[in-house]
Amino acid sequence: MNTESAGRVLVAGGGIAGLAVRRALSQRGSPSLTLERRGVQTDAGLAINLPGNAVHALAQLGLLGPLRAVGSRVRRREYRTERDRLLFAVDEEAFWGVETGPHCLRRADLLRMLQADLPPDDVRRGTGIAAIRPEPQGVAVDLEDGSTEAGGLLVGADGVHSTVRRGLFGGGGPGAAVLATQSWRFMTPNPGVDAWTLWAGAGALFLLIPVDRGEAYGWVSAGLGPDAGADPAALRAAFAPFPRLVRDTLDAALSRPAAIYHSPLEEVRIPAWTRDRTVLVGDAAHATAPVWAQGAALALEDALVLAGLLSGRADWDRIGAEYERLRRPRVAHVQTMTDRLSRTARIPSWARNLLLPKIGPRSYRATYGPLRAPAGV
Repeated sequence: MNTESAGRVLVAGGGIAGLAVRRALSQRGSPSLTLERRGVQTDAGLAINLPGNAVHALAQLGLLGPLRAVGSRVRRREYRTERDRLLFAVDEEAFWGVETGPHCLRRADLLRMLQADLPPDDVRRGTGIAAIRPEPQGVAVDLEDGSTEAGGLLVGADGVHSTVRRGLFGGGGPGAAVLATQSWRFMTPNPGVDAWTLWAGAGALFLLIPVDRGEAYGWVSAGLGPDAGADPAALRAAFAPFPRLVRDTLDAALSRPAAIYHSPLEEVRIPAWTRDRTVLVGDAAHATAPVWAQGAALALEDALVLAGLLSGRADWDRIGAEYERLRRPRVAHVQTMTDRLSRTARIPSWARNLLLPKIGPRSYRATYGPLRAPAGV
């Protein structure tokens, strides 16, 4: 391996995690090459909710101004019953502070921001990784088009079904989330919500968040069984007891089936994220159910911590171990709190409605309080 390749980072995946790694490395003057299997970037036309720690990470990436220019600030969070009774509310801007308060925006806008002002020649699209080969002082990857690339480190940022993770550890793919087995996401004309608003019923959750241009982001889960897909009749039946606003919004979304993104809810829990000169970040390492909206947030933090380690050391042999040491406790905290709230969501409605007014605000503070500290501390 030549000197130029040994000092370069290979990044597998051009989604949020991969682009964040690319941007964080560029900030520090570290060369990289991003390898993306898809020829065209897709975002399913959806949005993403960013809690305060994600906003803080974007500020560190120099993107706070561009972030605030699109989407909407999320100043308040409301938890409601299927009969529309308010169980509790959180003043999110007061909790996080005005500077780094939560924000909801379209995924396309976030992807565009992460790529802004970066050189176009450090990304290769339309070819995936076929094989990974450790080399002295680095790693080489054989690509599906028959070519080979080499670098001093390979970052697996290729999502919940990571090719890099399979190449690194073999089996051990994602498992079903504790919260539910599947979910549906969509954009919809805003029916009048002005806060992050969740309605919870018997085995069904319906979330709406204002975005921009008169639209809201919708996220739905319901215990319909693994083969239900986006069956309109089954979804309507699951939400029949919910308020008219919810039912009408669901009907509007179901009238455009091509605009509804249906996917399983999967989590990744693995004992190691690194081996030799290969490191996993984001969902490839630690995908979690979205109850605390930490998927993108943790990926952004991973990128910042890893880039900081790489730029500060000439010897990269111990980078993986140090990265895991810094990131494991924070990710473990999010996973623990995700499991706790997921189990609460699955208890009978009458018991949950009794508990949440008391434990809900405490759970919010217990989850997000430690995340106000800078990543890697």
